[in-house]
Amino acid sequence: MSSSTAAPGSSPLTDAGPQSLCAREPHVPADRLVAEMVPPPRFDSVRFATYIPDPNQPSQTEAVRVLDGFAAGLGGAHAVGGGKRGFFGFGRAKAPKTPAGPRGVYLDGGYGVGKTHLLASLWHATPAEPSLKAFGTFVELTNLVGALGFQQTVQTLSGHRLLCIDEFELDDPGDTVLVSTLLGKLVEAGVALAATSNTLPGKLGEGRFAAADFLREIQGLSAHFRALRIDGEDYRHRGLPEAPAPYSDEQVTKAAYATADASLDDFPHLLDHLAKVHPSRYGALTDGLKAVCLTDVRPVPDQSTALRLVVLADRLYDREVPVLASGVPFDQLFSEEMLNGGYRKKYFRAISRLTALARDAKGLVSS
Repeated sequence: MSSSTAAPGSSPLTDAGPQSLCAREPHVPADRLVAEMVPPPRFDSVRFATYIPDPNQPSQTEAVRVLDGFAAGLGGAHAVGGGKRGFFGFGRAKAPKTPAGPRGVYLDGGYGVGKTHLLASLWHATPAEPSLKAFGTFVELTNLVGALGFQQTVQTLSGHRLLCIDEFELDDPGDTVLVSTLLGKLVEAGVALAATSNTLPGKLGEGRFAAADFLREIQGLSAHFRALRIDGEDYRHRGLPEAPAPYSDEQVTKAAYATADASLDDFPHLLDHLAKVHPSRYGALTDGLKAVCLTDVRPVPDQSTALRLVVLADRLYDREVPVLASGVPFDQLFSEEMLNGGYRKKYFRAISRLTALARDAKGLVSS
């Protein structure tokens, strides 16, 4: 299924040929899903000090100040007692009530204003061991529930000081209710929360902020969140980024053989393979890769395929894996109907991230 052979007339340039994503079927144990709930490699080094506020947007400076204070306030003992606790408190004295006032912050701003940078900075600044802090996307959190079960997820996370959720999915009512219920249990256990969200379908043209939608969808949890508005230029108003011109199949194949720890796959075959791998495993699918090479990139055929590709693009971007491709440019991956639909923001993000990774891959091609 994979294009992991040399192009006609060419010969391998390394002793071992490129790997194939299509040949990988990773099995990820549940404990790895928990251990990997940390900021992705791209955000390893971000801190509040490295966030450069726009001088024309005072809300950005204010957000840094508030989040820094929020992190400092999470020091010391856990809100309902230090250390791990039994499930729902069984086997110990009744826990004291959680402190009054918001135990969560919601970063409310358009795409491209640095919400993930600030969320990761909050995780790094919170004075607790990494094992007592969790960071993940909404999708990763729902995958964790699927792997562990609801009650075990509550037990696993209830001893944490902080849970950060990036890109809370407001467009999936079922999962929204599931995660809202989970967060309610964690708030009862004293876990502090921080979140960003996407935008509800049908609301994309009605303004850049989603706080009202977020607070309504999480129902009874709204009182636990303080919304921090972060003004700035909204990515949706910048237009699509201009994608680099694709290379030829021969150039991509040659680069794959010349690059250590690269993969080489035919794009349509890769899309078929993604349908057989649970999205929670897409990170493991890319383990150890230093470059992803794709031939025959073409527009994705349907929305289910497109949404799987969005998850893969996120995992590659988080891990800073360059992507070298032939076929159509990445800004032509999604149809006009998709780009005008309810998942528009996800597709714009995927185009932006794949375009950045394509630029990173330029050095893989011999001049």
